[in-house]
Amino acid sequence: MQIEFTKQQFKNLLKLIYLGEWMTNAHRTDDRIKKYEDMLNYIFSYAKKFGFEKYVDDEDVNNGKFYPTRFFEEKTDVDQLHEEYDDKTFWDELIHRLGKRDFFRKYSKNEIKKMSEEEWFEKFYRCINKWGDEVDKYEIERLSIKK
Repeated sequence: MQIEFTKQQFKNLLKLIYLGEWMTNAHRTDDRIKKYEDMLNYIFSYAKKFGFEKYVDDEDVNNGKFYPTRFFEEKTDVDQLHEEYDDKTFWDELIHRLGKRDFFRKYSKNEIKKMSEEEWFEKFYRCINKWGDEVDKYEIERLSIKK
């Protein structure tokens, strides 16, 4: 099979493959998912052919490795997209985890077991929404750790 790309489409593909591989493996050390790393290397190996040699460091090409250059990270929108993703994920996770904590503090296992699915959902999300409202209004201003 052969797929043809315009230069702009390939540029978008470079960014997508970079962001996807980053999301999958950036938090990993010894357990990196090789199939996604391999796919990034494969797509990045075509960067020069599309005129994007400034985007890809191929010094380790003999080992099949290609890396994004600083130019790629700073001159495209991938860095901004990272920041947006991290920011949104942070708030969503904080709200969800605090709401979940509060739900399980407020209701015993026995009380939860007796709840209908609808009641559980309503009470669970009431706890989460409480934190959502707090974060929307004050962000982290009123959060603190008690000793």
